[in-house]
Amino acid sequence: MQISVSHATTYRFEHPPAHGLQRLRLRPKSTHGQRVLDWEMAIEGARVEASYEDHNSNHTVLVSFATGTHEIAVTCGGRVETADNAGVLGPHTGFMPVWVFRDQTALTRPGPLLRALAARLREGEVNRLDQLHALSAMVHDAITFEAGHTDARTDAEAALAAGHGVCQDYAHVFIGAARTLGCPARYVSGYLWTDGVIAQEAGHGWAEAHVEGLGWVGFDVANAVCPDERYVRVASGRDYRDAAPVTGIALGAVGSAPSVQLAVDGGGQQQGAGAPAAQSQ
Repeated sequence: MQISVSHATTYRFEHPPAHGLQRLRLRPKSTHGQRVLDWEMAIEGARVEASYEDHNSNHTVLVSFATGTHEIAVTCGGRVETADNAGVLGPHTGFMPVWVFRDQTALTRPGPLLRALAARLREGEVNRLDQLHALSAMVHDAITFEAGHTDARTDAEAALAAGHGVCQDYAHVFIGAARTLGCPARYVSGYLWTDGVIAQEAGHGWAEAHVEGLGWVGFDVANAVCPDERYVRVASGRDYRDAAPVTGIALGAVGSAPSVQLAVDGGGQQQGAGAPAAQSQ
């Protein structure tokens, strides 16, 4: 399937920042069951300082704010050809060894609730893939999708305690529990096309776990499915911070929340089975 994406983010400042930098991870790669047909990015109010692959092999662009700027606008988009591989990405590649993804981070580190959830899966002897599917179902049932209860700084234990969250929270709880079970796991950011819904409020996030003999396998816990041809994979990392579309600093800035315009279109092609999109940022 071909998926078209148009993504624009605008930052407005009442007072120009004295200094500002942004790290952009907004370009998908031709890998893992997808092929980028064309992709462009335009930046206003800032200039590109470097373009490189980061430690997680994500396409990354570093930009600095123009002097005296009151507005930064980042626009990107293009077409990506995708395939349904039942969530299986295959063998590990990239700069980071697989064992790195067994280590917890500040956003995935388990507390009593998360450890208790993982302990429920230790009771039965099952193969790893069955165990991960069971974990995905448990996390899906433990959290109700609802924005406003969490933000980008909320860790897995806090999201599980709240019982409400967005796709970022589902992914972090799954990742934290999978790592507690000794399974390497990582966070993925990207886009999800939902039939009949082109305009969206934000990108999407899900998890991947490494299974012996299969490699990386995706789990969209918020939607209780494995990623298929509706998903465009953009960046990955140990947690959301590693894979966030935009991160940065703006010293001395006074501004408002960024304005986001996002359209994801599958071109009228038939959607596979699944649940509505659950978005994150």
